[in-house]
Amino acid sequence: MDENTVRLLDLFRAYEPEADLKELLDDVKIFSAEVDMKTRSALVTICPDRYVALKQVRRIERGISRAYGIHKFTLRTCYGTDNLSLLKPEDVGDFLKELFAPCMSILAGCQYRLEGETVVLQLKGNGKDMLRPHVARAERWLKDMFDTTVKIDIQVGKELDAQELFEATEKIRQSAVAHMPEIKEPAPKAKVAAASNPNLLYGKPIKGDPIPMNTISMDSGRVVVEGEIFAMEHRELTKTKAWVINFDLTDYKGSVRVNRYMDIKRDKPQVLLDGLSKGMWVKIFGKVSFNRFENDITLEPYSIEVGKKPQRQDTAEEKRVELHLHTVMSTMDALTPTADVVNLAAKWGHKAIGITDHGVAQAYPDAMKAGKGKIKILYGCEGYFVNDIDDKIAVKGKEDFDFHQEYVVFDLETTGLSFAHDAITEIGAAIYKDGKMDRQFQTFVDPKRRLPQKIIELTGITDAMLVGAPQLEEAIPAFLEFCGGRPLAAHNADFDVSFVKAACQKLGITFEPTYLDTLVMAQGLMPGLNKYKLNVVADALSLPDFNHHRAVDDAMTVGYMLERFFQMLEEKGITHVSAINDAMSGMKAGNKIASLQARHIILFAKNNTGLRNLYRLISYSHLRYYKRVPRIPKSELVKWREGLIIGSACEAGELFQAVVANRSWDELLRIASFYDFLEIQPICNNRFMITKGIAENDEDLRNYNRTIVKLGEELGKPVVATGDVHFLNPEDEIFRHILLATKKFDDADKSLPIYFKSTDEMLEEFSYLGEEKCREVVVTNTNLIADMCDEIRPVPHNLFPPSIENSAGQLKDLVYGKMRDLYGDNPPRIVTERIETELSAILGRHYDVIYMSAQKLVANSLEHGYLVGSRGSVGSSLVAFMSGITEVNSLPAHYRCPNCKHTDFEAGAAYGCGADMPDAVCPVCGANYAKDGFDIPFETFLGFGGDKVPDIDLNFSGEYQSKAHAYCIEMFGSSHVFRAGTIGTVAEKTAYGYAMKYLQERGLTASKAEENRLALGCTGVKRTTGQHPGGLVVIPGDKEIYDFCPVQHPADDPDTDIITTHFEYHCMEENLLKLDMLGHDDPTMIRMLEDMTGVDAKKIPLDDPATKEIFRSPAPLGLPDDDPIIGKTGSIGIPEFGTSFTRQMLVDTQPDGFDMLVRLSGFSHGTDVWLGNAKDLILSGTATVKETVGCRDDIMLFLISKGMEPKMAFKIMEAVRKGKVKKGGFQDGWVEKMQELGVPKWYIESLAKIAYLFPKAHAVAYVMMAFRIAWFKVHEPLAFYSAYFYRKSQKGGFDAEMMTQGIDNVRKNIERIKNDPESTDKDEDLLTTLEACYEFYLRGLEFAPIDIYKSHATKFNLEDGKLLPPFVAVSGLGESAAWDIMEGREGKHFISIEEFSEACPKVSKTHMDLLRALGAFGDLPETSQVTLF
Repeated sequence: MDENTVRLLDLFRAYEPEADLKELLDDVKIFSAEVDMKTRSALVTICPDRYVALKQVRRIERGISRAYGIHKFTLRTCYGTDNLSLLKPEDVGDFLKELFAPCMSILAGCQYRLEGETVVLQLKGNGKDMLRPHVARAERWLKDMFDTTVKIDIQVGKELDAQELFEATEKIRQSAVAHMPEIKEPAPKAKVAAASNPNLLYGKPIKGDPIPMNTISMDSGRVVVEGEIFAMEHRELTKTKAWVINFDLTDYKGSVRVNRYMDIKRDKPQVLLDGLSKGMWVKIFGKVSFNRFENDITLEPYSIEVGKKPQRQDTAEEKRVELHLHTVMSTMDALTPTADVVNLAAKWGHKAIGITDHGVAQAYPDAMKAGKGKIKILYGCEGYFVNDIDDKIAVKGKEDFDFHQEYVVFDLETTGLSFAHDAITEIGAAIYKDGKMDRQFQTFVDPKRRLPQKIIELTGITDAMLVGAPQLEEAIPAFLEFCGGRPLAAHNADFDVSFVKAACQKLGITFEPTYLDTLVMAQGLMPGLNKYKLNVVADALSLPDFNHHRAVDDAMTVGYMLERFFQMLEEKGITHVSAINDAMSGMKAGNKIASLQARHIILFAKNNTGLRNLYRLISYSHLRYYKRVPRIPKSELVKWREGLIIGSACEAGELFQAVVANRSWDELLRIASFYDFLEIQPICNNRFMITKGIAENDEDLRNYNRTIVKLGEELGKPVVATGDVHFLNPEDEIFRHILLATKKFDDADKSLPIYFKSTDEMLEEFSYLGEEKCREVVVTNTNLIADMCDEIRPVPHNLFPPSIENSAGQLKDLVYGKMRDLYGDNPPRIVTERIETELSAILGRHYDVIYMSAQKLVANSLEHGYLVGSRGSVGSSLVAFMSGITEVNSLPAHYRCPNCKHTDFEAGAAYGCGADMPDAVCPVCGANYAKDGFDIPFETFLGFGGDKVPDIDLNFSGEYQSKAHAYCIEMFGSSHVFRAGTIGTVAEKTAYGYAMKYLQERGLTASKAEENRLALGCTGVKRTTGQHPGGLVVIPGDKEIYDFCPVQHPADDPDTDIITTHFEYHCMEENLLKLDMLGHDDPTMIRMLEDMTGVDAKKIPLDDPATKEIFRSPAPLGLPDDDPIIGKTGSIGIPEFGTSFTRQMLVDTQPDGFDMLVRLSGFSHGTDVWLGNAKDLILSGTATVKETVGCRDDIMLFLISKGMEPKMAFKIMEAVRKGKVKKGGFQDGWVEKMQELGVPKWYIESLAKIAYLFPKAHAVAYVMMAFRIAWFKVHEPLAFYSAYFYRKSQKGGFDAEMMTQGIDNVRKNIERIKNDPESTDKDEDLLTTLEACYEFYLRGLEFAPIDIYKSHATKFNLEDGKLLPPFVAVSGLGESAAWDIMEGREGKHFISIEEFSEACPKVSKTHMDLLRALGAFGDLPETSQVTLF
């Protein structure tokens, strides 16, 4: 250390350390210091002789920071390798506590010791796994201090009991807060807001200023914070009659979880439950502590005041319009919520806002919805533009000449690729005429720098060769004198000309040549080449060999090449240079699009024609020209330009790149002339160019923008200032850093504030243009572009169904025909009125095509022997039942006579469905009554007056689904049927993974609240696209898909033939026919059961006593109700009721009829309907199953029965079933009206808990299928298990080794999986099948051994009263190998296992061993060899 080194206390004289520190620092000198004036931070390194403990270091840092107002002062201590013995190992614990607050309790009672170069932490309890992620950081800290590797070894002890843990933790806590000032204000008890302070929500008025949340630690004690509530999760503790108030708060720099236990009587938590909501801005005074339940630091609130969130304003009198904005639909790149930015722009008074996502239009529907009546939406796209016409033109300059005039071919060698930063090292040139060289020119040029090694290797030019070479000032004039004003030619001529031009500018020489580019000419004249490097083109033309990358040789090769090209052009009738460019454009159009550079371009739809053309271009870019990105060729853009407004885009646009490349003014004018408006952006957007060496400073970036402004002035084109918005507010930037980090971008953390800026901010940003021009580009011209665009809808208004000839007549014929078949020529009034009401709504809104489309699909499936199950609310429509779309009769429960058609609706008034009515005979003719009706209101399907577009969802057999799709295409045509598209966005779990990885990679730690905030900020961003598993969208025959939306491949997969809608299909449900045709197991299973037994499933009575009983007891199966595996029901393997969850529900409710099963189906499919809601009401005796809400229709029917006006009942039902009530409460007046009508309090509270409700029609359809399958289980057990096991084996859920070797083996595997805490989802699926196998054996049924001759590839056949498993039942043996066995055994009788193996090559050795173990080979010998002895 130098004797002149400054003492620490001499440099920081204003710092007065405490006595113990003063003695310690008295002779400590500064080793090094780094100061950043901009951030007011400093890093000082000292090498003290004595050890300075970590707590002492922190005290020194705080003291110096306070004394000098330094934002961040860091003191680094260095001791050297030989002084490791100075270390106080307890400091390692203190360092870990700083990194990770829960260490406070983990390290309670920890013993520390230094063993050689290892610090041992002997924990009193456990917690090693929680400490492990932070050990590496602590080891780096130790290495920095002692310049050697110091390891940390964590050793665990026994678990501390509660008292030991408390005492150890408290000892640490008391030590940590010893130096903290005492705040005397006590925590309030159940104090509510004082009337004198309207902002006070809880506790006492708050004094003091808030601290940044990212500074909160265990040492913080009592603090004041202020911020936004961004997540809430209060918990009710019913047993202790208390609430845990729990929410996350952020000030955008950090976050904290606010948590308080509140007794209902003592603390009155309702004040906070009612008074706090997500998005609210609050100030909180409270105590920081470690919460064992949350396993994190939390803030216990003493006082809460409601504040006003700071809002960004736009105070300019004239507002701008943002014309370059990316929403969350710009894949993994932008985070701007569409509705939020539209609403903010409208709030600021902007007249319009442009949506320009990367290559897509998927934000349009949300933008339209958000902007309706408030602001004009400009529907645009930032396309990936490929200039396949005139990206580079072959001839530049004003001179024209024929091909027989003298010209100069030339080539340069340089030190690099940038004319701005690199230098010329060699010039080679030759004068040509008619293919003959006249004379040459060659000179080296002194670059005034050493050559990069890669340049030496490439060119062969060395530094020695350049010694004494002419300077640039001598070489350039000599070269120009040689040229003598003749036209020039070069390969990739823009490169060479740009260097000469830059040199001429330095020397003050005018240089505006006419020149030809042989590279561009080669692209047009030789389209078959993959590359167009000079040597590649020369080889293709069979030109003489040459010394590539030496100037003279390259120049002469260009001369030979150009002469060939002149000959080719003359053959095409082109004789003058002025005609070459147009000829090249025609030759290049459509060629090499995938290999050309994709640049950015802005497209806006000016009117409906433009929107249609934009949709076409987006579709073509995804279907025809996708290569990493969806590309829009200029040739296509020119063809479909009508109605579009085209902008030059950002720094990635061809115009900006040409400006940066120092293209000639004429060339810039040529490029700019293609665009309708030119674009400039804030300096911060392009500052990365300085980092990359493209520009030297901010002034260069301003000059680029000034050049574009000047171009606009000369061409008379508007220049607009845009923000290239990627997130809404400045504080959202961190979320984009996280997104970019997932894509491994090196500059992911580099600040780039591309948020939605106000007019004021943009005016300030572009003030360097002068006040008048600044206002023009920011305000005047952006509004001008907005005014050029019409108010248009991205999705047309009204329904556009396809055409089916006489669909209305066909529908009425079907409906009235079946009505007469069931109810006679004089049907009851209740039937006719219902049908007439429905048909009036259906035909009046032209929904008949939707009904007939579904009817034809169902009829086609039935013709092929497959039942179709209806889904959703379609079963609410009597017309759907009468036309054959659904089996669900939505009329109230009633008797009808199949013979004389007599009906009795009065008898069914007390029943929820006809199936539960007692058997009866017709009083008129004595025939047995049919029992029908499920009592479902039509309004749950189409609303009142048919104001909802019908959504007909159907469950086809999985085996028939593809045929159903093909039939749909057959009906409407392949060009008019598309798969329904979906958009996959970043989900919370995925976002949490992104956030955690981001923090871990940077060695950062954060509170759980902050982790939560970072994750939430990344949710909703588009990741990919996909397809609905069964949804088809049909457009009318007189329209094209571009009238509605673009199309694409799912996930942009170029290898698939599937084409989907570009928009998420839900946003078009009211405009186009969407057919939801899912593949489902139940229809497949029923078809198999019918085939095996000959029983018509449609004729199975839905009140069969034995079948009903298995939902209450296994007795009908011949089994006891005390078996620990089977349980107290017989519903194992029955759809809807076979899981452990639904079986327990059956036990809890003991259903005695079909209607109760329907309600239970509703309970199980709903969200927050059973658990914590109906279950508690039923088991407590508060309500019966029939009184609670099971399906959405129950609400409407119940409220109407209480006297409520039907439309209000409908609105309440809709709000509850969508979870709107749970999220935002009942609308004003609803609760009061229900109370007035005598609706029980428990019923109202139950509605408020529901997040989603199942439609009754859907539940009925599901239960009908389930009941029929249950009937087969009771009455045709072998057929049932055959079909059930087949269904499970198709999904890998059957394992012959586990399941066909007897009941003991099955029981053993059940116990193994149940007792395995690490069981997988596959294990759980196998468990369900094992339970069915166990039941199968208990019922006295048996499996036959798999047989290589008799077993089927996939189906469980019935063989001599036993089930014969298929080959796919062998674990891991797929269908391909199974069918290989079927084919290999055809017509054969094997003499050995060896012969079988040879005949079935797809069966692996492992599977051969399994087949042996399962007895599949019987007594076949292993080999075909004959033994004589």
